[in-house]
Amino acid sequence: MVQNRWLDLASLMLTSADLIFSKASEKDLECVYTVICNLVTKPESLDQVHEMAELISTKVTLQPNDKPAFRLKILFNLYNLLESPYSQYFVYMKSLNLAANGKVTEHVVPSFKKMDNLLREWNLGVKEQRELFLTIVNILKENKSSAKDSFKCLVKYLLTFSDEEALTMNEAKQEAFRTIIEFVKASDMFQVDLLDLPAVAQLEKDAKYASAYQLLKIFSTQVGCILGFPCSKLCFIAELWACT
Repeated sequence: MVQNRWLDLASLMLTSADLIFSKASEKDLECVYTVICNLVTKPESLDQVHEMAELISTKVTLQPNDKPAFRLKILFNLYNLLESPYSQYFVYMKSLNLAANGKVTEHVVPSFKKMDNLLREWNLGVKEQRELFLTIVNILKENKSSAKDSFKCLVKYLLTFSDEEALTMNEAKQEAFRTIIEFVKASDMFQVDLLDLPAVAQLEKDAKYASAYQLLKIFSTQVGCILGFPCSKLCFIAELWACT
């Protein structure tokens, strides 16, 4: 019974905080939300904690264009109070979506450098990994970050698909095509054999993307250059495809 009251208290305080959000100073709001976020340390049940974290993070992200940087600060504070890996992942994803919608992605991009460590801590399932990688790729694109970083994340996404996933692999076609374009456009991304990835290999017989697969095949083996087809022209073709 007491456990449920923590959730009720959080809900009540969030409603009150909403009423003063546009009027109070950020300093005062920070005090209010610090108290609210600390409520997640009260329940003994991790399920209850997650429910509270979900409630708080969802409420905080409802209006991403209203003080987005400050809202991110609230979520970062909430994240640091959580012990459950899945709850941390949930709040982190809320942070990424808030940053993207509120146009403050510069506040979350630095965290991508720690992604390998975070993935080990969170121990995510395949579905969550795919959601995370795609979100990061889109943020990097909007943030105009390094094309190499975006490419690496796209490859990580494609690596989550296997030959046994015939039904779900279809959803990776667009991203596989996108990865090919990034690969062809760049001159320093020869460390990954995309042709071996099942998500990319499926494009070989695809009506829409088969020609892109053939371009990748030519570029990967450098046959295009041997035949007198300069890499610059391959990149030009990739640019045209990217615009279609």
